[in-house]
Amino acid sequence: MSLKNVRLEVMKFLEKDVESLIEKYLIPIEKIWQPTDFLPNSEGDNFFEEVREIRELSKELPYDFWVVLVGDMITEEALPTYESWLMDVEGVDQVDGENSWAKWVRHWTGEENRHGDVLNKYLYLSGRVNMREIEKTTQYLIADGFDIGTDRDPYKNFVYTSFQELATYISHNRVAKIAKEKGNKQLAKMCKIISGDEMRHHHAYSEFVERIFKVDPSQMMMAFHYMMKQKITMPAVFLRESGNKISTAFDEFSNTAQRIGVYTSNDYVDILEKLIARWEIDKITNLTDEAEKARDYLMRLPARMYRLADRIKIPENSFQFKWVEPAIIK
Repeated sequence: MSLKNVRLEVMKFLEKDVESLIEKYLIPIEKIWQPTDFLPNSEGDNFFEEVREIRELSKELPYDFWVVLVGDMITEEALPTYESWLMDVEGVDQVDGENSWAKWVRHWTGEENRHGDVLNKYLYLSGRVNMREIEKTTQYLIADGFDIGTDRDPYKNFVYTSFQELATYISHNRVAKIAKEKGNKQLAKMCKIISGDEMRHHHAYSEFVERIFKVDPSQMMMAFHYMMKQKITMPAVFLRESGNKISTAFDEFSNTAQRIGVYTSNDYVDILEKLIARWEIDKITNLTDEAEKARDYLMRLPARMYRLADRIKIPENSFQFKWVEPAIIK
């Protein structure tokens, strides 16, 4: 049987448990928070006073903070790309109405969709950013498409989402802490609750991988090895501003996030270590010789990557994005 057919068999085998995992990790629509819970009530008499408060508190947040918040929002807003990508994964059949994997993708998308909505509206009301430039960047990101190096392989995709969901948790959680330190409790609470969603999703995708390790350990190990050897590419890697076909926007956004401590090279390695521990990579048995070599590589990788991370130098000066005008930022 080909590797592809084996993966399809495993996905079919695991599908019987997906409904229970939806109940375990996703929150019913009637119970989960919505963007309007954290924004001024447009139907209320105090709407304009609440908007003025947002604008006043926003003045206390520095330039680099706004760059990171915008980058995070754009990443969340490019959700149509991520949903279409996952719907094309082997074993996910959106045509079959009974396919539980497709149901997972739709419900996960519904939860994720709220993140971009609430951040977009907040940025618009803040008066601190150039929304038209941000909107063009978002449209470019969706229109350009992306390749995260997973092909249609569910094993590789679940490694990717396990990693990326934890990375977004870290980013949103750190942004929340900075906002709180600057006295912006409303924004802090908003980013904190987004990070909570990301952590739940991280645990869900990590459990998918755990279950695959139990039934197809060697190929799951090879998929983990493949993804870490090529390195995890963040969803917004093709980020670009208007007028630039080839852009350094993502690199500069990453530099900014690292400069203010929102997401760093060490965080990348920390996530790798957490996944190795979570999946108990050192204890998995019945591996092929090739998979054993892959395991050895993974176990040695964090120490090597920490050494490389320590050598990275981040520019001290901020890059000038079209999204944020420095003249209006303290």
